[in-house]
Amino acid sequence: MSLFQKFVKRIMSQSEDERPDVTKLADQLRDADLDYKFAQLFTHSGGFFNYCADESEALQTLNQIIKIEQINNVFCWDQDLRNFLDVIHTPYSLELTENNDAAFITCEYLIAYDGRIMLSHNNIRHYHSSRLPSKIIIMATVSQIANNLTEAMMKVKRAGMPKNLTSISGSQSKLDSPTKDNTKLFLLLLED
Repeated sequence: MSLFQKFVKRIMSQSEDERPDVTKLADQLRDADLDYKFAQLFTHSGGFFNYCADESEALQTLNQIIKIEQINNVFCWDQDLRNFLDVIHTPYSLELTENNDAAFITCEYLIAYDGRIMLSHNNIRHYHSSRLPSKIIIMATVSQIANNLTEAMMKVKRAGMPKNLTSISGSQSKLDSPTKDNTKLFLLLLED
């Protein structure tokens, strides 16, 4: 078991009262590499972090998540992501419906400062993030990690400012006031 896996196991086994505050944890990790810092804070917020060395490993991880979580119908409108679902024979719809028990999406940026994930119209179309199913699988790359929200916003502005910017975090996060406490947020982080 790696040091990172031990850390995740220790954090997830702690009760909410025993867990360090996200700002304290962020302060403890201020000198850490951005990818490590993001992974720690994302996991601390209740997200499920999956590092994937390549697309083949991402496909295997996605298939495991779909089987374990008993996902039957996915909201996915990104063509590249739909190719993954086609390979593992998972039904999907281009529009968000009540039949979707998961969403498979991309993101704009991963915010290392607090473990949040920035989304836009490019990722979830015109839907509000609160309408997404209770299981959300996000595919991102290491190069999408930004140090903080300010840096991410500067990058978004340079790229042409997409519509409907929002952010989401894991179900344990105190940063959001989620409408659903049972939301499971899975991240497949790929090397560029």
